[in-house]
Amino acid sequence: MADKVILVVSFGTSYNNNRDLTIGAIENDIKEYFKDYEIRRAFTSQMIINKLKKRDNLEIDNVKDALERAVKDGVKTLIVQPTHMMDGTEYHYKIKDHLEGYKEKFDTLILGEPLVKYDQDYEDLIECITATEYDDDTAVCFMGHGTPADSNKIYTTLQDKLTSKNYENYYIGTVEAEPSFDDVLAMIKEGNYKKIVLKPLMVVAGDHAQNDMAGEEEDSWKSMFESNGYEVECIIEGLAQSKDIRTMYIKHLEQLIENI
Repeated sequence: MADKVILVVSFGTSYNNNRDLTIGAIENDIKEYFKDYEIRRAFTSQMIINKLKKRDNLEIDNVKDALERAVKDGVKTLIVQPTHMMDGTEYHYKIKDHLEGYKEKFDTLILGEPLVKYDQDYEDLIECITATEYDDDTAVCFMGHGTPADSNKIYTTLQDKLTSKNYENYYIGTVEAEPSFDDVLAMIKEGNYKKIVLKPLMVVAGDHAQNDMAGEEEDSWKSMFESNGYEVECIIEGLAQSKDIRTMYIKHLEQLIENI
């Protein structure tokens, strides 16, 4: 049993194929890069954990279970690397708070940063999401999740940085916070666009991407844009399907490990 472990913590998804393409790909890249560490998995969504257990007989630890398992196995160095987009409620209440009671049970216990935290993270993210070129009559709209936490400001910050870099046909919204769909629609209506390309600004293309963004229900973003006269193309790919996005997690981990 390894005494050095990287615990990769994700929200989770019940979409098996996309889980392999995103969460699984992140874990595999980390495993390939940090060969001195054992790589383990945990999810923060107990609902998804329960669903996978019942539907697929697939057992995945929540954070507390993963911590207890690491203690039992005699792990001495535990690095917890979230795959969450930001340090929102899941990051604080489902990961950070759980770690408080375990600091004395490891020689080293470190919590890593989410995908977007620092200025360089924005730069890296923008480079990734603008890699594909589109015609001037196409608006590229990214749908994020959103959070009631202060970190929700990453969406407006990202929008401002895109605009400052002259990516004027790129728009950022959220499904559960602000900017809302109505906010994004108002911005897009100021332009002369005929087509909208919809993409999830989420690590995994799960339920929100499949249904809230690209679903056929009348309240999906696809349907609402179409009802406003736009041609809509949905690209259902989680951010972590990009090697460059996965490299952002590697960079975060490198910095953590260098400081041990």
